[in-house]
Amino acid sequence: MSQKHNIKRGVSLYSFQEEYYLRKMTLEDILATTQRLDIPGIEIIGDQMIPGYPNISDDFFKLWHGWMDKYGRTPVCLDMYLDWNKFHGRIMSDDEKYGSVIMDIENANKLGCNVIRVSRDVEPRLLERLALQAENYKVKLALEIHAPDDFDSPEVQRMIEHFTRLDSPNLGFTLDMSLYCKRLPRVASDRLLREGIKKEIVEYLIEAYNSHTLPKTREFAVSKPELANKIIQMGGTEEQANLAYRATHTIYTNPQRILEYMPHIHHIHAKFFEMLPEYTEYSIPYADIIPILIEGGYRGYLDSEYEGARWIEDAFEVDSTEQVRRQQVMFKRLLGEA
Repeated sequence: MSQKHNIKRGVSLYSFQEEYYLRKMTLEDILATTQRLDIPGIEIIGDQMIPGYPNISDDFFKLWHGWMDKYGRTPVCLDMYLDWNKFHGRIMSDDEKYGSVIMDIENANKLGCNVIRVSRDVEPRLLERLALQAENYKVKLALEIHAPDDFDSPEVQRMIEHFTRLDSPNLGFTLDMSLYCKRLPRVASDRLLREGIKKEIVEYLIEAYNSHTLPKTREFAVSKPELANKIIQMGGTEEQANLAYRATHTIYTNPQRILEYMPHIHHIHAKFFEMLPEYTEYSIPYADIIPILIEGGYRGYLDSEYEGARWIEDAFEVDSTEQVRRQQVMFKRLLGEA
């Protein structure tokens, strides 16, 4: 691909959560792996991989920047979660929520990250209040759009209106590629079979997902109650219906819609479930999506986010490194780097 662009490659360390959780890889091991895989940008999950988070010690900051220098990587994004239910018997006040996200902004700045992937618990009025601090710290607050929501979801439309009115360069979205999952992930349907769900139910889910005929609450989002009724009518259990809903919560929308909202997109989670040996993703048509990002002038990072481990860990050894490697090889080809 000869077209010029400003898209950069990165990886969310969420991709390595299986090996990290099982103590097969330390944080430094993972960072060394990103160097070996030639992945420039690093996205870290604060409460997963940073000791004491959000109260990060000076020793960790020193260690972190030492690793960035040692392995030649660039800090890109901090993933935050607003733990609004952390206090026994009550939820956080607005001032406590504000203070919590301020800590995230300060931490992102100290880590060298200029983007925070913001969780959906952060309300519009709170983002408006935080905008000036984000600008002061040169950190973009990028609220995640994740399936089953899409650009037409009422809440997302409300946020777009909000961002347009505020006109702050530091408020926008992290776009998750779960919006463009064209086929039901094979790792998910295979897991359903291993969980004992009847073959005819799984075949129905595959066919209905791929043909966009699952029961819907709106154009794209699956209706959990209606899907549950269908599964139970076919002889499944309530537990199996819940698992079926988890397997089908991704959606497929027209990626051309990205062009309409590109000015608001500051970061991208390049979700994937199964990278095949020929360097294509089984469910998400990246060969269609990346040219749209280039056409729209996207200038941020495209961060690998491997989510297939949760579907195979019951029966197979997870190799997150190989899966991430394959996706990065694909990105290099599609971005004209190889």
